[in-house]
Amino acid sequence: MISIIIQTLLISVSVAMDAFAVSIGKGLTVSRIRLQDAIKTALWFGGFQALFPLLGYFTASTFSTYVTVFDHWIIFGLLAFIGGNMVREAFNEDEENAKETAQFDWKHMLPLAVACSIDAFAVGVSLAFMKINIIFAITSMGVVTGLFSAAGLYIGRIFGSRWQKPAQIAGGVVLILIGIKVLLEHLGIIAF
Repeated sequence: MISIIIQTLLISVSVAMDAFAVSIGKGLTVSRIRLQDAIKTALWFGGFQALFPLLGYFTASTFSTYVTVFDHWIIFGLLAFIGGNMVREAFNEDEENAKETAQFDWKHMLPLAVACSIDAFAVGVSLAFMKINIIFAITSMGVVTGLFSAAGLYIGRIFGSRWQKPAQIAGGVVLILIGIKVLLEHLGIIAF
C-alpha cells in the first residue's frame, strides 16, 4: 500500500514537470507576480493535469479486458515514451521559453494547459492497467501540478531558468524508471 502511494506521488511529480517548466518560463516574462496569477496558473495546469489522466483511464478501462495479457508492456512503453520525450524536450526548452508571454487569460493559458497535459492522458491509460486508486491518483496529479505550477512562476521570476531543465529531466527519468519497475514486476524478475 505504501509502495503504491509513493509510486502515485512520484508519477504526480513527474507529470507536473512540464507544467512546472512552462510556469518557470512564464515567471521569466513578468516583472511582478500577483497572487491571482499564481492561483490561475495552478488551477489551469492542475485542473487539466487531473482531467486528462482521468480521460485516459476511462478510455483504457473500456478496452482493458482485451489487453490484460500485455498490459505491462503498454505501461512500460507509454511511461518510457513519455519520460524519454520529457528528457528530449528539456533540451529544446530554451527556444520555447523565448516565446512565453506574461498573459494569464484563457486564450494564453488554455493551450499551455492542454499541451502540458497530453502526456498525462497517456499516463492515465497506463494507470488503468495498474492496481491504483484513480481518485487518489488524479487528485494527487492535480494538486501536485497546481502547487508546482504556482511555485514555478515564483522560481522563474526569482531564479530564472536555472532549474527548469534539470527538473524536467528528473521527471522524465522517474517515469522511465517506474515503467521499468512495472515491467520487471510483471515479468517476475523483481517483487515489490
